[in-house]
Amino acid sequence: MAKNKKKQTAKKKANTNKKVSGVVAEKAAPAADKKAAPAQCKCDSALRWKIIAGVLAVALITVSCVWGFTATNNNCADTKCVSEKADDKEEDALSLWTDSAPLKTELTEYMKAITDESSDDFIPVENRIAVFDMDGTLCCETDPGYFDHKLLYHRVMEDPDYKDKASKEEKETCKIIKEYFDTGKYPEGLDVRHGKAVASAFKGMTPDEFYAYVKSYRDTQTESYTGMTNGQAFYKPMLQVVDYLKDNDFTVYIVSGTDRLITRGLCDGTIDIPFAQMIGSDENFVATNQGDKDGLEYTFSKDDKLITGGKFLIKNLKMNKVTVIQREIGVQPVLCFGNSSGDGAMANYTITNNKYKSGAFLLCCDDTERENGNLEKAEKMRKSCEENGWTAVSMKDDWTTIYGDGVTYNKKASE
Repeated sequence: MAKNKKKQTAKKKANTNKKVSGVVAEKAAPAADKKAAPAQCKCDSALRWKIIAGVLAVALITVSCVWGFTATNNNCADTKCVSEKADDKEEDALSLWTDSAPLKTELTEYMKAITDESSDDFIPVENRIAVFDMDGTLCCETDPGYFDHKLLYHRVMEDPDYKDKASKEEKETCKIIKEYFDTGKYPEGLDVRHGKAVASAFKGMTPDEFYAYVKSYRDTQTESYTGMTNGQAFYKPMLQVVDYLKDNDFTVYIVSGTDRLITRGLCDGTIDIPFAQMIGSDENFVATNQGDKDGLEYTFSKDDKLITGGKFLIKNLKMNKVTVIQREIGVQPVLCFGNSSGDGAMANYTITNNKYKSGAFLLCCDDTERENGNLEKAEKMRKSCEENGWTAVSMKDDWTTIYGDGVTYNKKASE
C-alpha cells in the first residue's frame, strides 16, 4: 500500500507537471506570437515602402517624359512662331510695293545675300551704308515745288514778322521761285541763288530756333493735295525701305540738296535717324558776340550762343554729294536712292569699284493721278537708269499707295 500510495503520488505529480507544462506552453505560445508579429509587420511595411517607391519612380519617369515631350513641342512651337514671325516680317517689310516692283525683288534678294555670313556677298555691319536723297526720293517735291523753296517764299513774301525786313535780293529770288511754281520749270542758277537767300533770310537764328520755324511751317496744309500737311508729305513706300534697311543693320544717311537745318527740321519725327546722319547744303555759323572776327581769331565764350551767320557755303548737289559723303561718312555706300540728275554722281559713286555688292535705285515721277508727276522727266530718268545700270522705280506701277489713305491729289490746284 505504501508503494501504491507512492505510485499514486508520483502519478499526481506527473499529471500536475503535465498541466503545469501545458499551461506554460499555452502561455508561452502567445508570447511567441507577440514576438513574431512585429517581425511580420516589419516585413509587410518594407514591402509596402518598396511598392510605394516603385510607383513613385514610375510616376517620376512618366512626368519627366511628359514634361520633356511638352517642352520639346513648346520649343518647336516657339521656333516655328519665331520663324513665322521672321517670314511675316520679311514678307511684309515692303508691303506697300507691288509684287512686280523690281526694287522689291532685288532688294529682298540682296538682303538675303549680304546678311548671310556664309555668302560671298556678305557685308559687315560697319560697311552697310545707304544714302538717300530727300526731295522727290523720300518726300514730295511737287507741291508745286521743293519744300525749302516754299519755306523761303513764305518767309520772304508772307511772314508778317519778316516780309517787311526782307532784302531786295531775297524778294527777287522769290519772284523767280514763284515763276518756277507756276510753270513747273526750274530756272538755271536758281539752286545757288536760293541757297544764298535762305542763308540771309534766316540769319541770326540759333539751330533750335531754325528747327522750330521749319516745324511750324511743315504743319501747314499742302497746296496741291487735300488731307495732308507739308510734314506728312513723305512717300510711305520709301519710308518702308528706310525701315527695312535699318532692320538689317544698315546705317542710313540723307544726303540732300536742301539746306541741312531745313532737312533736319522737316525729317525730325518722321525718319528715325540722328541729325548727324542728315546732310544737306550749308550756311555758316558764328557766335553772337563774334562780330566780323574770323573763327581763328575768336573763342566761343560762356555768354555766346551759336547762330546762323548769313553766308551761303555750298549747294549739295551732283559731285558735291560725292565729296560730302567722303568727308562726313568716310565709307563708300553700298546702296543709293535718288530721283534726279543731281543724284547721278552719288549713284555712280556707290556702284563703281565697290568691293561689296552694291546698287542704285532712282525714282521716276510717272504717276499723274496720285501725284503731281511729270512724264517727260520720268522717261528721261528711265533712260538714265538703263544707261548707267541703275534700277528704275515707277511711282505709278511699283507703289500701292503714295501718301496713304485720305490723301487726294488736286490737279486743279496745281494747274
